Amino acid sequence: MNRALTLDDSVVAGIALATGLLAAFLSRTLLRWLAKHAKRTRWSGDDVMVDALRTVVPWSAIAGGAAAAAAVLPLTKAVQHTVNQCLTVLLIFVVTVSAARVVAGLVQSVTSSRSGVAGSATIFVNITRILVLAIGFLVVLQTLGISIAPLLTALGVGGLAVALALQDTLANLFAGIHILASKTVQPGDYIKLSSGEEGYVEDINWRQTTVRALSNNLVVIPNGQLAKSNMTNYMRPEQQLTVLVQVGVAYDSDLEHVERVTSEVIAEVMAGVDGAVPDHEPAIRFHTFGDSRIGFTVILGVGEFSDQYRIKHEFIKRLHRRYREEGIRIPAPARTVALQQGAVVIPQQRTGEGAVQGERSALHD
Repeated sequence: MNRALTLDDSVVAGIALATGLLAAFLSRTLLRWLAKHAKRTRWSGDDVMVDALRTVVPWSAIAGGAAAAAAVLPLTKAVQHTVNQCLTVLLIFVVTVSAARVVAGLVQSVTSSRSGVAGSATIFVNITRILVLAIGFLVVLQTLGISIAPLLTALGVGGLAVALALQDTLANLFAGIHILASKTVQPGDYIKLSSGEEGYVEDINWRQTTVRALSNNLVVIPNGQLAKSNMTNYMRPEQQLTVLVQVGVAYDSDLEHVERVTSEVIAEVMAGVDGAVPDHEPAIRFHTFGDSRIGFTVILGVGEFSDQYRIKHEFIKRLHRRYREEGIRIPAPARTVALQQGAVVIPQQRTGEGAVQGERSALHD
């Protein structure tokens, strides 16, 4: 000490420290009030910034009060320098953590507010957070008087060895960045891989992509494998899609009547079932003279991939009931094989009573 500590020094230092604590309490109360109003807005970015300020401002007030108290006390230059460095490092740490939280939150907010951009992909958020923390760490080292040039050189040399040792991990990292940047897959899309995995994309992080199957199980796929696989994305370029339902009627049916009745059932399903697309123009296309029926395809519009099961379910039930009411037959194919002693008769297809008579004749022989 340059001089002895007096009562006035202690009182002034106490007042400075108390002022810092009071300012921290008042600022935190004010920011809590602002946070309630920020939640009422549509933009989530203000929530992130207010939440970060609730950490930065009170700690800054405490650090300022402590620095003022230390300046008042009769400390030596070495002790004063150490105290200032500790307070500076504390403040840089708090600001860095808060800045990382703000930037990561803003990235999350921006990506979730734009169509076609990953809103739930943690890879961008994690990379942003790591970069901000790394910059804060370098600033702390520079503040403490530690030269960062040798450290950067060592990191460059060591990074090469780490890159060689972590080839698969880095491949998955860059594959995930490429997938998100190219917008081929985004969280919320329904995808199906050539290897058979399919489901809704839950998240894309630095190593893997998580897919939730319709059975509600999670399938974890490395990003590198996802980038190399042949994949069908049922949500792009449009979320709406068409589904095909195969139907067949007897040869004695009036096809104009069949088409009219089927169109009425389609209109009923499109208007009354959740997930259907009423604006989609359905189509009925006859295409095959089959063994026992005339086949045709019904093309329906659905809102998204999982809706097709409910639409098909309701359409088949209602179409079957309506066909029975209208007297339209959906024949079931029947095939009989007649065996004779010393010869084999080529199988012939028969339906109805003819099939039964043929079977009786074969048994009689």
